[in-house]
Amino acid sequence: MNKNIKTSDDPINKLQILIGLVFLLIGGLVYLIDRPPDATYLVYRYGQILSLHKIVPNIFGSFGNSLPDFIHVFSFILITAGIVSCRKRGYLIISISWLIIDCAFELGQRYHSLPLKMIPDWFSGIPILEAIKGYFIKGDFDIHDIVALLLGASMAYLVLLTTMSRRFNP
Repeated sequence: MNKNIKTSDDPINKLQILIGLVFLLIGGLVYLIDRPPDATYLVYRYGQILSLHKIVPNIFGSFGNSLPDFIHVFSFILITAGIVSCRKRGYLIISISWLIIDCAFELGQRYHSLPLKMIPDWFSGIPILEAIKGYFIKGDFDIHDIVALLLGASMAYLVLLTTMSRRFNP
């Protein structure tokens, strides 16, 4: 048995968190490589100089359109579950909760009048929160994104079950 992987009662599953963070990094690459800097809030606002759009070939292809949806739900499920360190029922609740949240945001791009009414005016001028209105107004609903969310949540649940008793302790 590998010394770095053990089964224990450690309240945090670092392996699950690590997998989630690695996938978030990959998701960030989609925005830095495949998307123009003015199309992504964080890149436009903070990292335009880091953008590799049109410098590096589009490595994600058409899959890059829905890949961030897959990665977001997948990563956040793994990170949340790794921190909460629960079992199968808890993993299922976490997976379904993140799936519902991400689907609500995706549907909010199609039916944006309701979410726009719920966003308070004081979000304006606050970094990251100020981008929420633009997300709903300028975002494009795509059924492929819903499919990516379903796949991401399902894959995350399977990874959680696989890594449930394995812990990475560097």
